[in-house]
Amino acid sequence: MKLEHQELFTVQSYDQKPVIDGVYFVPLRRSPDDGGGFTELARITVDAEEPFILDEPLGYAAPLIRQINYSEIEPGVIRAFHVHLRQTDVWYVPSADRLLMVLYDARRDSPSTGRRMRFMLGAGQSRLVVIPPGVAHGARNLAVVAGRIIYFVDQYFSAKPGECDEGRYPWDFLGAEIWESVRG
Repeated sequence: MKLEHQELFTVQSYDQKPVIDGVYFVPLRRSPDDGGGFTELARITVDAEEPFILDEPLGYAAPLIRQINYSEIEPGVIRAFHVHLRQTDVWYVPSADRLLMVLYDARRDSPSTGRRMRFMLGAGQSRLVVIPPGVAHGARNLAVVAGRIIYFVDQYFSAKPGECDEGRYPWDFLGAEIWESVRG
């Protein structure tokens, strides 16, 4: 069959997108009920020698958890790019929120050096994303209300020079268009 404007017609790709080595997603089970819902984010074992270890029952093993943080991003705001030299992040965005996340593998010795990942967090899904050290990350809130992030980290935050583990790249160093919604 021939279409009007055939030269503009394309087929969207549903192929698996490339992944960054060490980044992985953990699907979570959301249990909705008539009054709301419940999502278990982690099971934490407290041990005198190694306090706050995420347990296996949820299907993933994360490094020693030292701090749990909560952050909000106002509508339309981009918070990017930051990267940690030692810290692993485990992010959760509530399913009702809608954050576009972009990752960039800045590790020189990684098999996926220079690779980018772009995906939605929240947007009706309950899942965690594990971000290893050396992977730059940021998020843009695509919703009309504040977006929320709960994240577990394996390093204590310090703003002191020489102790701070958070470095930054310009928000647009991968191009400003990476933060735009895909139209079509």
